[in-house]
Amino acid sequence: MAESMKGLKRTNRCTEISKANIGETVTVMGWVAKRRNLGSLIFVDLRDRSGLLQIIFDENDIGTEGFNKAQTIRNEFVIAVVGKVEARSGAINENLKTGEIEIRATELRILSEADTPPFPIEENSQTKEELRLKYRYLDLRRPDLQKNLILRSKVATLARTFMDKEGFLEIETPILQKSTPEGARDYLVPSRVHTGKFYALPQSPQLFKQLLMCAGYDRYFQIAKCFRDEDLRADRQPEFTQMDMELSFVDVDDVIDVNERLLAHLFKETIGVEVALPIQRMTYKEAMNRFGSDKPDLRFGMELKDVTDIVRNCGFGVFTSAIEAGGSVRAINATGQGEMPRKKIDALVDFAKGYGAKGLAYIAINADGTYKSSFAKFMTEDEMKALVDAMEAKAGDLILFAADKNKIVFNVLGALRLELAATMGLIDNNEYRFVWITEFPLLEWSDEDERYVAMHHPFTMPMDEDLDKLDSAPGEVRAKAYDIVLNGTEIGGGSVRIFQSDVQEKMFEVLGFTKESAYERFGFLLNAFKYGVPPHAGLAYGLDRMVMLMAKEESIRDVIAFPKVKDASCMMTNAPDVVDDKQLQELEISVVKTTEE
Repeated sequence: MAESMKGLKRTNRCTEISKANIGETVTVMGWVAKRRNLGSLIFVDLRDRSGLLQIIFDENDIGTEGFNKAQTIRNEFVIAVVGKVEARSGAINENLKTGEIEIRATELRILSEADTPPFPIEENSQTKEELRLKYRYLDLRRPDLQKNLILRSKVATLARTFMDKEGFLEIETPILQKSTPEGARDYLVPSRVHTGKFYALPQSPQLFKQLLMCAGYDRYFQIAKCFRDEDLRADRQPEFTQMDMELSFVDVDDVIDVNERLLAHLFKETIGVEVALPIQRMTYKEAMNRFGSDKPDLRFGMELKDVTDIVRNCGFGVFTSAIEAGGSVRAINATGQGEMPRKKIDALVDFAKGYGAKGLAYIAINADGTYKSSFAKFMTEDEMKALVDAMEAKAGDLILFAADKNKIVFNVLGALRLELAATMGLIDNNEYRFVWITEFPLLEWSDEDERYVAMHHPFTMPMDEDLDKLDSAPGEVRAKAYDIVLNGTEIGGGSVRIFQSDVQEKMFEVLGFTKESAYERFGFLLNAFKYGVPPHAGLAYGLDRMVMLMAKEESIRDVIAFPKVKDASCMMTNAPDVVDDKQLQELEISVVKTTEE
């Protein structure tokens, strides 16, 4: 039967007790992580969010009644213990923060009993994630998850303190907003009062933080909840958290400066990593050409090489037809993989097809310098030698080629580079490599919409020297945009914003908006711009992604207390779920079921 805490007050968390407390009487409370009954003695590992502490129950100290009670304890019971701190009687446990001490109990209260959990509460759990997420409140008791959430809390606290010292004001922006469908899908919220009308949950605080700059607040910061109705990945959730900021009277270098110092502060104070400043910068064009990605992992080499000119007039139709269609031929050198079995090479071909490739050509260089190749019969000896030389390949290497439109070639080789690095053990998980990616294209062509769309958003400033190309060559215009990338993952991004009305109108025109449609969607911002708007710029981090990388986890679900799964549902609460007809009637909404033929 559960007992009351009346008269007891916890004096310490488990790992707040050390050798310095030997001889003191303390009161600790927590969950039973493990129990060992040795007959005359009962040992219990008590767990709270700080860690583990060993308790000894001896009938001579706690009395017969207390000892009998201790014999009923099971894993996950919640208990309160009063006892004296002693040096550990057995061997010191160097793996525990409290490994040099133990508590000799003089009083025990069982505050709550527990059923046997559906899986062990342990670090590095091998239990299937689906089961753990169904009982997430139990999963969250695991020390590794608790460590992650404590890290996340520390990052948020340090960020707030740093930004405050830098003159930023923390200001909340609305959750119920107007839908401005330009980007990912909005989550819509029906209004009961305004029948047939909907709010949208924010994909970011973008427009409101720009309005705050118009309002003269100069430096804004917010740890903001955001929502996007899009397909999920390991580093993506339908609801996520941004560390968001906006600054007035600044340009690119000013935003990068404050953020480099923020990153250095966060990584040093949380995980003890020194971030070398200034952080390397790389243009979008260079990143794509060298790594096939605008979020390159710089912890290893295996860079892309453009061999288009070498094979432009060769006899291999796959190469020449790609070039004639305006594409390119590029390759990577998987050093030391020349003996890769054909079965594994075929698996790489299938992998490449998953990223849009029609196939994958290769040259494997044997130990004696001869070649095994999928296309050698179409090439002259000089052409093959020129390719091998261009790739700086030697005996024992494997060269992999992709030929297609540049976008597909980059996608294929960028992904293949990461896949090979993982299988070849080239990645040092203890290394943190940051890089700023700059000068993104302002626009990208959408085949679906048959128009240019903003690569970031419609309020991104073109680079000054490219302004005159907005009419003549919009696809060549570069943006004053910047992403911060860590170990191949984009953890933040931002841009300098357009603040001149003529540039903003031209931007909308290039995007295919009429003046009327632009005002219909963004009128509240455009009207604000009529009353004096400062030059401004901003950036937002994905807090979940940043903490995931700090904690060396592979999924952001491991740094979010209550995450969703791939279909955006919650396995613990069964959200989303049906609602009462009465609620739908109040909103004047009817749900129409469609039947698939």
